[in-house]
Amino acid sequence: MSLCGERSLIDVRNLKKTFKDRKAGKVEALRGVSFTCHAGEVFGLLGPNGAGKTTALRVLSTAIKPTAGSGAVMGYDVVARARQVRRSVGFLSTTTDLYARLSPREVLTYFGRLYQMSRRRIDARIGELTDTFQMAEFLDRPCDKLSTGMRQRANIARTVMHAPPVMIFDEPTKGLDVLTGRAIVQFIRQCRQEQRTVLFSTHIMTEAQRLCDRIGIIHEGRMLFVGTLEELQSRYGTDLEEVFLRLVEQGS
Repeated sequence: MSLCGERSLIDVRNLKKTFKDRKAGKVEALRGVSFTCHAGEVFGLLGPNGAGKTTALRVLSTAIKPTAGSGAVMGYDVVARARQVRRSVGFLSTTTDLYARLSPREVLTYFGRLYQMSRRRIDARIGELTDTFQMAEFLDRPCDKLSTGMRQRANIARTVMHAPPVMIFDEPTKGLDVLTGRAIVQFIRQCRQEQRTVLFSTHIMTEAQRLCDRIGIIHEGRMLFVGTLEELQSRYGTDLEEVFLRLVEQGS
């Protein structure tokens, strides 16, 4: 059963974001991006570095405000109802880090309290996430003593501690070993089965092919394509990497 029936859990319409840079002047990071994500769907945002992927995700997480257009999560506008959006979203960015002196257990407990979860629910949720991300061996170690893969597993656990209906991940498997990457991929598939929405950015074509129900290809702040892999391949060809490169070259 869908969490929200036929309603989109993420709705982005003509989203624009402009930054001011001392050297470059006005930088248009997003130039009218539109797409939707539904319950039980994994949506991949594909694009080269600097395409606007991270900016779009940061707007939807309420980390930054759009210059124009609109974004909504669970029906809540990301500007007017930012607090409700934050309670509905688990956001993992490439710059998110853990508190070095705390253990993963202490980090998860802290965030559980921030979300006003009961002590019983916090303990139960830590147990669930420990199993999901195979954290038992390092659950009580200081975070600054953990490997990159361990920290990423703990970081994603922190992101979803409150069991949000919408997950927004910015390149969640970047630089990870095979085992950690597999655990994250399995978690994303589990979210789909639970009728949650996962929006994640990547530039890894094989990852998109394995995970995504639909994809959006973004370049220079513009959305070049939104649809299923089958729709993309029937229109442009079967090799996703070649199709991606062709669309990016045409959109430049």
